[in-house]
Amino acid sequence: MQLALEQARFGEGFVEPNPMVGAVVASADGRVISVGYHQKFGEAHAEVHAIRAAGTATAGNDLYVTLEPCSHFGKTPPCVDAVIAAGFRRVFIGCEDPAPHVAGAGIQRLLDAGLQVTVGVCESDARRLIAPFEMLMRQHRPWVHAKWAMTLDGRIASRSGHSRWISSDASRTMVHELRGRMDAIITGAGTVRSDNPRLTARPAGKRVPLRVVLDAAGQSLVSGTQLVETLSDGPVLVCVAEGIPAAELSRLNALGVESLCFPINAPGRIDLNLVMAELGRRGCTNVLTEAGSGILGSLFDSSLIDEVHIFIAPRIVGGSSALAAIGGQGLELIPETANIKNIRHTSVGDDMLIEGDVARS
Repeated sequence: MQLALEQARFGEGFVEPNPMVGAVVASADGRVISVGYHQKFGEAHAEVHAIRAAGTATAGNDLYVTLEPCSHFGKTPPCVDAVIAAGFRRVFIGCEDPAPHVAGAGIQRLLDAGLQVTVGVCESDARRLIAPFEMLMRQHRPWVHAKWAMTLDGRIASRSGHSRWISSDASRTMVHELRGRMDAIITGAGTVRSDNPRLTARPAGKRVPLRVVLDAAGQSLVSGTQLVETLSDGPVLVCVAEGIPAAELSRLNALGVESLCFPINAPGRIDLNLVMAELGRRGCTNVLTEAGSGILGSLFDSSLIDEVHIFIAPRIVGGSSALAAIGGQGLELIPETANIKNIRHTSVGDDMLIEGDVARS
């Protein structure tokens, strides 16, 4: 199953909004016969690739697959039919499919066909692999990644607001790689004004993200802004407040960007839950937030951060008015237990990258 999980990760960035899935055909004594993974959205799933690679060697042998085989007609026929036809003796499954149109139906089909089925092999790893897909299926919103670079004393900008460049060239290269597998990248009006970012992956990645600007007043984008000047590299959506002047909406549309109105749930703050629901409706599975402490704080306060990517540079700036990464209201008490799990540490040149998932009860 660990081999199947490794295979599945080769599909990252290519299969969304489908989940990453890997499969292994093995003999009864554990000898690997073939492997396969879901390679591209709309094309054959992992089980089919592994079965094709095994040829006639599937009969009487075992299949390991990270996710329950699908039982419905979508862009491809049901994988469960191919699994049954292949003549396997046993099927080992990492986790059940959270999609409501599957949700155990594939497992039941295998059992009805007389196969021995074991569910929950390396389940925690298998479920983490599909966490963004499960979020989209169950909560109808994308998996939200929050990225920031900060100094050793926890500042994302100096007291004057200066923030370029905190992290190293090597760290910024990793950020471009991260952008290249996202469906959307979110920033705020303040970041657009202060940094004039492009929010593109350079070089281009596996996906072309929708660039989303949270700007209640709708005034941060003007002619000459890099987001406007690079529309050929990817679309831009500006999320504005309901009730802004029609002339402002017309101006934005004339720039070539899409605008969408949302209600305000705090002074000057667009309802982020509704923004995420809209991105989920569009099929966005992974979105990255590259914004200031205000938006990061609002996301945290709304329990809308799922994974963090924190670049820590060996610099100290000090200052009681220098910005910390997460603004907003914050927690009243320090959590008794760590609220970041699955922590990974990576050295990136002189920087340290800490990544992890936000734990929720």
